[in-house]
Amino acid sequence: MNNLLTILLFGGTATQGAAGAEGAQGGGSPWSSLIFIILLIVVFWLFFIRPQSKKAKEEQKFREGLQKGDKVVTIGGFHGKVVEVKDTTVVISLAPNTEVEVEKSALVQNASRVGQA
Repeated sequence: MNNLLTILLFGGTATQGAAGAEGAQGGGSPWSSLIFIILLIVVFWLFFIRPQSKKAKEEQKFREGLQKGDKVVTIGGFHGKVVEVKDTTVVISLAPNTEVEVEKSALVQNASRVGQA
């Protein structure tokens, strides 16, 4: 593992001994550094950027699919039932004769599974 990192960073010249290491200081292979940077970008994209954008798309789909009668939970922890859906807001019934208007962005995605345990 350590040798692999050395090969990627220095193009394999650092493992050749003292004479090879002195030559590597003058100018290593630019391709090995480029490959290492590309690998880092790919890893960041696979583990951080892609899942985040996937989750954002799912949340947007959830908010667009809200209908009257759906059970929801707000990010503040209020449980209720959708009474009316507007462009950017939703009216939620929290208790009899108690309705609250909240932003769609304040609703938790997994709220449709509330009470199905």
